[in-house]
Formats: sequence, C-alpha cells, structure tokens
Amino acid sequence: MQHLKDSKKEKNKGKVSIGKAFKTIIWPRRNLVFIGLILIVIRSLAGLILPWQSKILLDEVVPDKNMQQLYSLIGIVLCAILVQAVTSFLLTRILSVQAQYLISELRAQVQKKVLSLPISFFDNTKSGALVSRIMSDVEGVRNLIGTGLVQLVGGTITAVISLIILINLNPWMTLFVFLPISIFGIVALKAFKFIRPIFRTRGKINAEVKGRLTETLAGVRVIKAFNAEEQENKVFEKGVEKLYQNVKKSLTATALMTSSSTFLIGVATTGIMGIGGYYMIQGDMTSGEFLFFTLILGFMIAPIVQMSNIGSQLTEALAGLDRTEELMNKTAEEDNLERNIVLNNTEGEIVFDDVSFAYEEDKKVLHNISFKVPAGSVTALVGSSGSGKSTIAGLSATFLNPNSGTITIDNQDLSKVKLSSYRKYLGVVLQDEFLFEGSIRENILFPRPNATEAELQNAVKAAYVNEFTDRFDKGLDTLIGERGVKLSGGQRQRLAIARAILANPKIIILDEATSNLDTESEALIQKSLSELVKNRTTIVIAHRLSTIKKADQILVIEAGKIAERGTHEQLIEAKGRYFDLYTYQAKI
Repeated sequence: MQHLKDSKKEKNKGKVSIGKAFKTIIWPRRNLVFIGLILIVIRSLAGLILPWQSKILLDEVVPDKNMQQLYSLIGIVLCAILVQAVTSFLLTRILSVQAQYLISELRAQVQKKVLSLPISFFDNTKSGALVSRIMSDVEGVRNLIGTGLVQLVGGTITAVISLIILINLNPWMTLFVFLPISIFGIVALKAFKFIRPIFRTRGKINAEVKGRLTETLAGVRVIKAFNAEEQENKVFEKGVEKLYQNVKKSLTATALMTSSSTFLIGVATTGIMGIGGYYMIQGDMTSGEFLFFTLILGFMIAPIVQMSNIGSQLTEALAGLDRTEELMNKTAEEDNLERNIVLNNTEGEIVFDDVSFAYEEDKKVLHNISFKVPAGSVTALVGSSGSGKSTIAGLSATFLNPNSGTITIDNQDLSKVKLSSYRKYLGVVLQDEFLFEGSIRENILFPRPNATEAELQNAVKAAYVNEFTDRFDKGLDTLIGERGVKLSGGQRQRLAIARAILANPKIIILDEATSNLDTESEALIQKSLSELVKNRTTIVIAHRLSTIKKADQILVIEAGKIAERGTHEQLIEAKGRYFDLYTYQAKI
C-alpha cells in the first residue's frame, strides 16, 4: 500500500503544471516575454489598419472620387504593412533565439544531472533512452518562451480588441458568431486534456526506440556475425509501429479540433453572409461596414483557430517537461547529506568489515566479507566467475554501496565520505575498458587534460604504448574510432593503463586488466603494472594467476565468501582451492 502511495507521489512530483512552468521558465525571462507581447499587440493593431482603411475606401474614397485621400490611404496601409514586417522579424529574432538558448541551457542541466546519478541508475537505463531525454524532451520549451506562448496571449488580446470593435459595429451579428466559437473552445479544452498523456507516453516510446537503435548500431558486429539483421529489423519495426499508433491517437484529437473549427467557423461565416446581406438590403449597413466587419471577424477567429495548434504545442512542451522534471527530481550521488567527510589527503588503507551486498532483495552476492588492504599494498582477488570479485571491486570504487557492514578508507566510513573527494585519489582499469572516439593522445590525457608533454610521454612509455604507436604514421595523434575499434584488445588495454598511470592515483582497482592480452603484450603489461602499483593501494582481479604471484595477499572468493587468504607461497603450500586453480592453469 505504501509503495503505491510513494509511486503516486513520485508521479505527481514529476508532473509540471502551467503555474510551475510559468514560475521556473517564463517569469525569470519576463522582460523578454513582455517585449514579445508588446510587439504582438503592435503587429495586431497594425493589422487592423487594412480592414479599417478598406471600409473608408468603399464608403468614402470611391463614392467621393477623392484621389488625394486615396494616396493617403495607400501610404497608411503600406506603413502598417512595414510595421507588421518589422515586428514579425523582431519577434522571431528575440524570442526564438532566446528559446533556443534556453533549450541548450536545459540540455546542459539535464546532462549534468544524469552524470551525477549513481551507477545503479545507468545499469537499469538504456544509454539511447537517456540521449533522447537529454536532447528531445526539452525541445518543447521553445513553445513556452518562443513565439508560441506569446502568440497565444497576443492572439487572445487581438481577439478581445476585435470582439469590442465587432460589438460596436453590430452586436447581433457578433452574438451569432460568438456561439459556435464558444462551442469550439470547449471542444479544444477537452482535446488538450486527452492529448497531454499521449505526448508524455510518446516521449517514453521515443526513448525506448532510440535506445534500442543505439544498441543495434553499437553491436552491429555481433548482429552480422549471427546473421540477425532480420531479427533486429523486426524489433525496430515493432518499436516504430508503437510510436506510429501513439502519433495516430494525437492526430485524431488534433483532427477533431481542426474539423470542428472548420465546421463551426463555416456555420458562422454562412450566418454572417445571410445576416449581413439582410442588413445591407434594408439599408442598415453599408458595403464598407460589411467588409470591415468580415475582415475584423477574421482577426478575431484566426487567433482562436491558431490556439488549437499552439495549444497542442504547449501541451507537448509540458509533457516533455514532465519527463525532464521526473529526471531532475532523482537523487544525485552527492545529494546524500550523510556524505559530509572531505578527504584532503589519503594514505589509502581500505578495510571491509562484515560487508554483505545484494543486487536483488534476498539474493546476497557477498556474505559478511572482512579483510584489510594496507596502504601501498597489493591485494589480489581470485575465484570462479560469479563468485563476487567484481562486486568487491565495485564497492571499493564506490560504484556500489554495501547493504550491511562497513567499508573504511583510512579509518573513515566510506559511506559518509564525499564521493568526489575520494574518487580524485582513485584509478580504475576495467576488463572491457571504455575508450572515447578521438586520438590516442586525447584518451590518455582524459583524466588530466592539462598534463605536460613530459608526463604524457612517461605514461606512454610506462605502459609500452609507444611500442605500437611508433609504427603509426600519426603516432599519438592516430584516431582510434568509436570505442577504440581500430586498436587490438591488447593495445586498448595498454592505452587504458597509460591513462591510469597519468592520473597518478593513490588507490588502483584493476579488474581483469590483463585478460585481453596476448602473451607478448602480457609480458610488457606486467612490467608497466609493476610500475603502476608501486607505493599505491591496489586491488586486482585476475583469472591468470601467474600475474599475481607477487601480491602481498591473495583472497580466494567463492560463493560470496572468502574461502582462503594468504600469499602465493602460503596458498600453494596449503593445497586448497587456490592450489587447484593454479595447478589447473599451469597444465593449460
């Protein structure tokens, strides 16, 4: 029951009202919006000049054959058209540019928020879906700050001014027009209420489709290797069909508004022709007054019809902001008020005290693990796949938080340490190391973009990266492609180790750092790793047990527990699980 309440609360929390959007987005930019409204009113008033002068043309200038007044009339109309053109340009220049600036600002804020979220969030969310939420969901705000909202308000002002003029011209004809327009307003409000959830769902579907598409393009080698193009095509077709069905629903509602406006305005226009014709036959209305009434009527109806389109845009904008707000309300890693200890320096001693962890409730991966990694020492974790080694590494890197027990860094509870102050002393080299598209130089400099050329060259030599870059025409400036696809596994791994060496951390976590290497590369890497771990606290996970003989302590992890611990010699002598693993690998 409580879960349902929390879910409902979270749902409401993420819903953006007009009031909230006004307060957070429109009000801070009220000066620009106000200028926009003034320009809209000036443009609308300038637009009223043409029907007014048309009345004068038919009722005064033509009957009196007054050429001088005709020239004056043409001059006035041309000035009014010029004013309309200038105000339209300024509207687009001021508001549309500001709207695009706001979109870029919001994208930056959302991206910053996303990067602040814990690793667990990324484990459960597709990267393509996040790209969609960062890039697409915020685009709708252009209709709040751009010409959309201003046209809505300005159009309302124009409609009110036109209504007053029409009432003064002929109240009965105005009343006849007002009835069908009121019915259209009710239909439009109902339609907007129906459309908003559809737009909100569309954003979600769009993110899912883009997420899958991103995965498909990233895994194109696997798809082609297994001849699975047809299978992926079907998955994508299913996604776009779902998107099409959603768009169809919104188009149906929009079509209902458009057709109802066409019908009701058509009824009003037909009625005006009949009533106006009657008044002119009776001599109660001149042809100029009828033309003036008809043209002003257009000024009143046009904004109302336009409102259906603008209303849809504003509804879509609010639906996108709903999803953005939902993301912005998530708790960032650094928002934890309990994390208030700042590490100004660290020796690097890590202690696990009775630590347990589960990815899913009641399915523990680690069971009451306790061990100490002295500052400057090397601790190796070995064991079969799925035993919990990578989970220990993830906990040490603060990518995960223990369910029970305590992890300390220099006797400080790691769960209370400010993450940024801990991670600046941390270096991680993963099994499937991620490289960015760009040059080898840019990837090595990633943790320290301002490092000197001497520091860069030291890292390159220490990791034996120069062993292969010297053979490239462009050396360190060679482009490596997305995720480093132009390099071999061993080359990528050495590049990752060079990056870690340049970062110069106090604590190193090596997760299968030599798993992708051939025998020759492994020999080179072992030398560079020896340099990397010197005087640094190191936790290393390795399947190749030959690489960890010199570790200060080896922990054998089995089924989430420490089965054995000791040095390589001690564990070989004990002839337990480690001895079995080592002798088995030696035979291979």
